Amino acid sequence: MNKELKGILHVFLAYVLWGLMPIYWKTVAHISSDEILASRVVWSFIFTLLLIFVLRDVPKLKRDLHELWTDKKAFFSLMIASYLITANWFTFIFAVNAGELVQTSLGYYINPLFSVLLGILFLGERLADAQKIAVGIAAAGVVILTVTYGQLPWISLILASTFAFYGLIKKQAKVGAITGLSIETFFVLPIAFLYLVYLFSQDSLQFVDSDILTVLLLMLSGIATALPLLLYASGTKSIPLYLSGFIQYIAPTMMLILGVVLYNEPFSSKEWVGFSFIWIALLLFSISKFIQVKRSL
Repeated sequence: MNKELKGILHVFLAYVLWGLMPIYWKTVAHISSDEILASRVVWSFIFTLLLIFVLRDVPKLKRDLHELWTDKKAFFSLMIASYLITANWFTFIFAVNAGELVQTSLGYYINPLFSVLLGILFLGERLADAQKIAVGIAAAGVVILTVTYGQLPWISLILASTFAFYGLIKKQAKVGAITGLSIETFFVLPIAFLYLVYLFSQDSLQFVDSDILTVLLLMLSGIATALPLLLYASGTKSIPLYLSGFIQYIAPTMMLILGVVLYNEPFSSKEWVGFSFIWIALLLFSISKFIQVKRSL
């Protein structure tokens, strides 16, 4: 297997795992979303730290920590990123277990367009005419869905915006994939740990009274968090960015199918219209980006 094909496979598997993640959280839906989140932070930190030792990446972790400590702007930027991704994790878990998988999928469909807007605002990036039209079409789709729902699709907007801002910060952060995740979870770890202690003191910690499957799933949430990230980080190094951009739509498509087919969430003709606008916008944007990249080669 050549390097590019292996990279495609790794990225594909990463997005498939992210697409299947709702099933994971649905399995522990009887646990409150806040406890699931706190457990995910704690176990993600433990797993990534163990992985760093196993992979002998301790020198890399020390370098990353030293560079962050000497660059206070980078330090506090990564701290902000850690709270953004934590907010994203909580919204995702809450939405999945509240039966809002359709809105969740919408959030990850429009996330790339949010990232584009942030690139324009903060990085001075420019859009081709076709890409501007695509953003306009996507905005029209969001308006249609807002009218359909009778309110702003706030779950979608929170998921899209938190992940887009997180991506913007991470794009400029010079830390490794696993060491970065370990540092990010460490920033949130004290709050997560103290919250679990508080729940225990109130006799409200469901973890201690759960069946063995639930306990294992909560403990393995660290692996469930880190594994797709590892696959994605290794895969994107050997494939073009535009190809990774195409593959990323696997996850929200799987979430949408799971929501409608497996969990019987409503998906009316009006939602079909709104989502169609989003899909057309993404197709137009992706084709335009593909042509743009090819011309620059």
